[in-house]
Amino acid sequence: MNITEKILSAKAGHEVTPGEIIEIPVDLAMSHDGTSPPAIKTFEKITDKVWDPEKIAIIFDHNVPANTIGSAEFQKVCRDFINKQNITKNYIHGEGICHQVVPEMGLVEPGKVIVGADSHTCTYGAFGAFSTGMGATDLAMVWATGKTWFMVPSAIKMNVTGELNEYIAPKDIILNIIGSIGIAGATYKTAEFTGETIENMGVEGRATMCNMAIEMGAKNGIMEPNREVIDYICKRTGKRESELNIVRSDDDAVYEKELNFDIADLEPQIACPNDVDNVEGISKIEGTSIDQCLIGSCTNGRLSDLKDAAEILENNKIDDSIRLLILPASREIYQQAIHLGYIDTFIDAGAIICNPGCGPCLGGHMGVLSEGESCISTTNRNFKGRMGDPKSSVYLSNSKVVAASAITGVITNPKDL
Repeated sequence: MNITEKILSAKAGHEVTPGEIIEIPVDLAMSHDGTSPPAIKTFEKITDKVWDPEKIAIIFDHNVPANTIGSAEFQKVCRDFINKQNITKNYIHGEGICHQVVPEMGLVEPGKVIVGADSHTCTYGAFGAFSTGMGATDLAMVWATGKTWFMVPSAIKMNVTGELNEYIAPKDIILNIIGSIGIAGATYKTAEFTGETIENMGVEGRATMCNMAIEMGAKNGIMEPNREVIDYICKRTGKRESELNIVRSDDDAVYEKELNFDIADLEPQIACPNDVDNVEGISKIEGTSIDQCLIGSCTNGRLSDLKDAAEILENNKIDDSIRLLILPASREIYQQAIHLGYIDTFIDAGAIICNPGCGPCLGGHMGVLSEGESCISTTNRNFKGRMGDPKSSVYLSNSKVVAASAITGVITNPKDL
């Protein structure tokens, strides 16, 4: 059996098979300031007490601090619910983006089943958990019962080999995969990432790749924990390795298909407007004019992303025509970036530093684009109107490319600086 089938089998109490409908208990249910209020509204029609307040996490990250009366009202509804239900795992004071905060706070472990009212909940597969997004109505039922149903997904094994060069990052690998198989290429499948490149990849890069599994339609993205992941989880949870339920695929596990990706000669990848699978090597689009550059989000607002950008921006200035926005993914990352001098580097280069949050990624708060403007961003989606006006454009890339482009005013390969 593969890792996903093993996790679901353990929860179901029997050996599951792809296509089977199962109802299983969940270990954590997560929502944020954008999705909690509709879930609360539905929940209150069902019952008045959550199944377990210790297994619910609510994070404010989409419009923080509240930027409209509507956002403020949504957050008040959440606070009232948190207080009424005694939900202790609430991170509502700027701790950061949900998909960074949840693992930072030690809420993720291998072998767990985690659901969230956000499509990028698949991020936690980087830690060997089965995690997936769901709608507010489904989340309300989880809050009420502690259970949910799934159709057991079949799995695609994605074997990645080759070493990253200094100008590419895990973001380029996942964009290349999405560009290869398409936005519907893994619909309701498990995307299991394997191979020497994945085994040697750090926690942050793994999170980036699993985060974007949903962009090819996958039900979940998942990886077997490597040593760095295990050490990270032990540090965050306070548990010993022997206390973790580390699940690995059998050598004879069955997959719907196996795909191989060799990244040895990969150049930086760019997802061009208006689909994440509209991917080109940077050599085909360098020189494209842009108005805004953005480094942040649950995909690439981590310390390694800020480090990569700072190394390029050191002793450089951004072009006068460009707005460069930096949003660390969490308060902890923000503080680390301050201590390491990255924030000074960004400010000296002319960047705007924003508090941790999702705002510009969804065109809701800070960095919204006007008609005809374009942005190159480390975020995960570039759909029409995603970051503002429907006639604006979004390009997706790694943070090195974004930083280089901010200096020149056009999409730029960092190796050419």
